[in-house]
Amino acid sequence: MMTPLRAPQLLTDPWLLQPTSTSITVAWFTEFRGIKHRVIYGEGLEQRATTTQLTRAREDAQSRLDSTLQMTEAPQLRLVWRHAATVTGLVPGQKHFYYVESIHEDGGVIQSRSFTLAPAPAMGTALKILLTSDHQLKPMVAANLQKVMETIGPVNAVFYAGDLVNVPDRASEWFDDARGNAWFRCLQGRAGGAYRGGELLQNAPIFTAVGNHEVMGRYSEHHSLHAQFKDPVPVSAAAQQNSLRDQSFNTITYDEIFGSVDAPKYYAVTFGDVRLIVLYVANVFRSPALTSSTKGKYQEREQDLQHPDQWGHGQHIFESIAPNSPQYQWLQTELKSEAFQKAKYKVAMWHHPVHSLGGNVVPAYTDPVPVIDRDAAGQVRRVRYEYPQDADYLMHDILPLLEEAGVQLALYGHCHLWNRFVSQTGTHYLETSNVGNSYGAAVRDHSRIVPATYQENYAATGNPNGLEPVVPTIAPLKGLTGQPLPYIASNSITVFTILDTGTGTVSSYRFDTQKPDAPALKFDEFSL
Repeated sequence: MMTPLRAPQLLTDPWLLQPTSTSITVAWFTEFRGIKHRVIYGEGLEQRATTTQLTRAREDAQSRLDSTLQMTEAPQLRLVWRHAATVTGLVPGQKHFYYVESIHEDGGVIQSRSFTLAPAPAMGTALKILLTSDHQLKPMVAANLQKVMETIGPVNAVFYAGDLVNVPDRASEWFDDARGNAWFRCLQGRAGGAYRGGELLQNAPIFTAVGNHEVMGRYSEHHSLHAQFKDPVPVSAAAQQNSLRDQSFNTITYDEIFGSVDAPKYYAVTFGDVRLIVLYVANVFRSPALTSSTKGKYQEREQDLQHPDQWGHGQHIFESIAPNSPQYQWLQTELKSEAFQKAKYKVAMWHHPVHSLGGNVVPAYTDPVPVIDRDAAGQVRRVRYEYPQDADYLMHDILPLLEEAGVQLALYGHCHLWNRFVSQTGTHYLETSNVGNSYGAAVRDHSRIVPATYQENYAATGNPNGLEPVVPTIAPLKGLTGQPLPYIASNSITVFTILDTGTGTVSSYRFDTQKPDAPALKFDEFSL
């Protein structure tokens, strides 16, 4: 168990979440339990906070901590407490200054700086909303968020399409990674290095979708956190175990940080003129490599063939969106709701891509179909996984529902690039996840690794789901021959996107980190 060496202080600034028309929740973290925690707001008003301890926040030898701390490979519990208070009795459109206060067991009082809070805005309020995803402590995140503040100023909300950190149980990735780019620090303007990030979460609520990097695999007190993260198995494969969440996969740390323990990972909220639908669309990432030593999306590794308890089960889905699943039925009900029907802007957000030039859009988003080859003695000689294109749940089940209901914008990430598409019904599909780094676009000679001898035909390049990418409308980047590129996939150029509900426009900006004195440049804009 890790105890902090530094003097008592707030581990994060306060941050805002779960707004309603009359309330908003303020949360913050410390490394001490304390004896009293409160939010002070308005004209001398206060609200006492509820304190809970994070139960799975740990560190291990791969954690980037203060160099004086010696960590072992076996994870150690990190002592972190979450404090949260719901401020009620608020009026839309009225902001209040607030700060938080924590009193240590020794009587010391630690206070934050002062920020502003407000409830969910009323319909008709002009808002600027940051659309982002896939930060994961990547190199350009702090620069990206600093340029949001410099270019746009304070935003009214953050819509975040999943993949917040890399290993969700590693506490330092959330709070204080020694490299200076922990998740909260970047989004609160407290990052280290040349860029400080943006002071966003202290003054604007965040709405998140669960990505694959919010999910831990099978729990262990001995294996490294990275090994546990890479080791989820389907619930069906762990059904004989006593604790499914320990023997399959879990989102415990994410849930505890966001105060959503036991709550569904899919939900809908009204925020001003926006009805935001958030879906849980994520599967485990497995390597596409086809070497015999790879536990991948297309195969099991050779050394595990006779040991089914070590199988990875391909790129299996964490939460079903198949027809008749609870999530699918919930979505059907939501799309018929009065709140959805009367919203001016209808936005859906999830993590896994659907129309994309990125590598992670292949294979199809469906349950892997195992094909097991055995010899005459019944010994397993090969296990491969097929993903039938005609069984893609996103393409064949979810998108028709959204388009028929009039969803104008679908936001997702996962591929670490920027590209967008428009369907024949007018739904815009936007992937704006080139925030911290990129893994490239699958175009021309930069192809995906796909099996060539399998039953399915896996697309090596392009968008496997038909739509052509839209060339940016204002200032596209140019290729080697001078042609405008319909994507940005760069490790020096970072992208952010703003939804402006006052004008009904979605604007994307790029910033070249190799030209730090240059402003961010608007390169694409479209109307909803």
